[in-house]
Amino acid sequence: MFGYINPDAPYLFKKDETLYKALYCGLCKGIGKGCGQTARTALTYDMAFTSALIHNIKGQDVKIERARCALHLIKKRPIAVPDETTVAVGCVNTALAYYKLCDDSADGDKRGILRHLYKKGFKRTLKSHPRVARIIKRQTEEQGALEMAGCAIIDAACEPTAVMMRDLSDYLLGGYATDDTRKLFYALGKWVYLADALDDYDKDVKKKRFNVLYNAYGESSLCGAVEKGRAEMEFIFDSLFADMRNALAGIKFYFNHDLTDNIILRGIPLKTRSLFNGCRCKNAQGAENEQKKS
Repeated sequence: MFGYINPDAPYLFKKDETLYKALYCGLCKGIGKGCGQTARTALTYDMAFTSALIHNIKGQDVKIERARCALHLIKKRPIAVPDETTVAVGCVNTALAYYKLCDDSADGDKRGILRHLYKKGFKRTLKSHPRVARIIKRQTEEQGALEMAGCAIIDAACEPTAVMMRDLSDYLLGGYATDDTRKLFYALGKWVYLADALDDYDKDVKKKRFNVLYNAYGESSLCGAVEKGRAEMEFIFDSLFADMRNALAGIKFYFNHDLTDNIILRGIPLKTRSLFNGCRCKNAQGAENEQKKS
């Protein structure tokens, strides 16, 4: 994923903040165990959230120990002990990072050269979790075909990422997967794709890279696209929020789910508002700078 899934921190209980950080550190160790040490550099909180969600739905208790790590050598910190699910989620993280950088390379982005850092980790994923690699490869190719065709239909452009997250959740959950878990992860995948399109809008336009929102609205800036397409985009996001709430209500959780509820019901809408208001912040900062000059 892309690092957009975060909690609404002021409303996060201390116990859940501790759990979230412990899962993040545990997943870092899980990536090292499953994909090698270099692959740990691609870790995101998106995957820590995924780990929390998958563990809870599967009823797998998370064992937390105080330990040191490479970045925190002096003081011990709470770290979730990696289990099979943690390692599997870590393999998903590595494969996503590898294919994302391959896509960047194909787009002529200099960051694409970093894909070589994750090639060994990706090969280990191919060996231990080949279905993960197949799912991501198939949907990445679908995404590439839509981009080559210049897709201007927002729902169609979101589909490969949404289907990828749905299929990955099926794999990670196994027999615990239900229609509601599929709907939740499908909506999350669609949201992540749109959040990335909003966040990268101005950069994509400048570098002449594919962005479905630009193709849909044809505006040279994010502000212009938001002004022109606000009603449609708000409808799409509101529909996604409703889908997430409805899916959550139908999922059986084995443990306390305050953390994942905070992220899905509060953090994701908060991040969406932040992305929508990004152009306002830029305009306000620009005006402030002009005042300072004068």
